[in-house]
Amino acid sequence: MKPGIHPKYTEIDVRCACGATWKSFSTKEDLHLDICNNCHPFYTGRQKLIDTEGRVERFTKRFGAQTAEGRKTQTAANKAAKAKKAGAPA
Repeated sequence: MKPGIHPKYTEIDVRCACGATWKSFSTKEDLHLDICNNCHPFYTGRQKLIDTEGRVERFTKRFGAQTAEGRKTQTAANKAAKAKKAGAPA
């Protein structure tokens, strides 16, 4: 390593917007975060669906609360209806 060209790597205090602080190492003097593992909705279990203009409701109305078993049943019913229709005389 050439001397004098690398930034100093020092211990710093990392601060989150929620108030959590911890020690880490960085080349920056201070580090301020908007979100951390203490306040992130995915890790805390407070995750919410943000419904913009009713898109989630429109999706559930159109497709319903589908499950794998429900789709299999519906597919089997559709195949049976097509077979019955194809087998009927014209």
